[in-house]
Amino acid sequence: MVLKHPTSTDGITVAYINQLLATASKGATVTALRIIDAKTYGEQMVSTAGRVAIEVDYRDDTSPDLPTRLVLKLTRAVDEIMAPFYANEVAFYRGIRPELAMEAPRFFGGAFDPSTTHFGLLLEDLGVRGATFPNTTMRTGPDDVRALLDQLARLHARFWESPRFDADLGWVETHIQGAVATMMNELAPAYIAHEVETENFKREMVQRLRTTPDRLLAGVQAVQRHQSTLPQTLLHGDTHLGNSYRLPDGTAGLLDWQLMVRGYAMHDVNYIVTTGLSVADRRAHERDLLGYYLDRLGQEGVARPPAFDSAWDEYRRTLIWGVYIGWLTTPVVNYGWEINVMNHLRLTTAYEDLETAKLVDALF
Repeated sequence: MVLKHPTSTDGITVAYINQLLATASKGATVTALRIIDAKTYGEQMVSTAGRVAIEVDYRDDTSPDLPTRLVLKLTRAVDEIMAPFYANEVAFYRGIRPELAMEAPRFFGGAFDPSTTHFGLLLEDLGVRGATFPNTTMRTGPDDVRALLDQLARLHARFWESPRFDADLGWVETHIQGAVATMMNELAPAYIAHEVETENFKREMVQRLRTTPDRLLAGVQAVQRHQSTLPQTLLHGDTHLGNSYRLPDGTAGLLDWQLMVRGYAMHDVNYIVTTGLSVADRRAHERDLLGYYLDRLGQEGVARPPAFDSAWDEYRRTLIWGVYIGWLTTPVVNYGWEINVMNHLRLTTAYEDLETAKLVDALF
């Protein structure tokens, strides 16, 4: 059955929710629902998809393990450019999330329709577990980042150089091949050039780095080609601070798996460190945090984690992605003015501090 995915609250019905549940939660039947909250594109932290919080009643014989509060992620009614992101996230939640022993939202159903490019994902409402959602306007420190590195080490170790990428996980895309890569390399550059031209602060951030969008794109592509030759694992792919959450016991988790790919681990590590810490804290703690991550990688079962010096060089190189794709491509409407500028400030300052341009140029 092909689902007709809504792009607003109007199409969210009991029948639709039951169709989504049937894709992952067999035997679950909803008898009534109530919309608690809805956020669409441009509202608060909504970026590439809408989010609707719902409360549901189940038929009496439904498993008691199912929560009554759920979050439905749905297509933003803007354009079709986000289709690769939607398809990728649905594939992650259906094909990989059920086996992960890490902190990420529980999954209860989802589907993507390539004919309409619409999707729906039923996830747990993390607010029920008391989750809080940090961003760059809040004070965060090394302990907050360390908790996220614990989760990344667990994820990366599970799939470190896994033979499954040539078998049942052969469908997982990479930074250089797949629909998401095509979007980033062929569609995003024109959009980024427009953002830099029309947003003064973005244009001057790029000028401060003495570079151009075209040169940054070439650098990103060179780094991704190079890092595709290094040990590969499963990446979250978009580990900026705003895609994380923290539970009352201090455990951290990762949201929004739309850019999940196979790649080199430093991509994930650098992006959370450079967006998750103030400039001063990053300068003081990032080497220690990288060492902590490498130790955790070994504790999680990787027999030969990367040596610190080589990991440090790749950590510094991959920062160019955060500068170019991570935030030049993000319009102010997605997260608001302060969060956009703060991310740019942290990333571009790190780019200069870590001499990323010199390391990237060495690849040409």
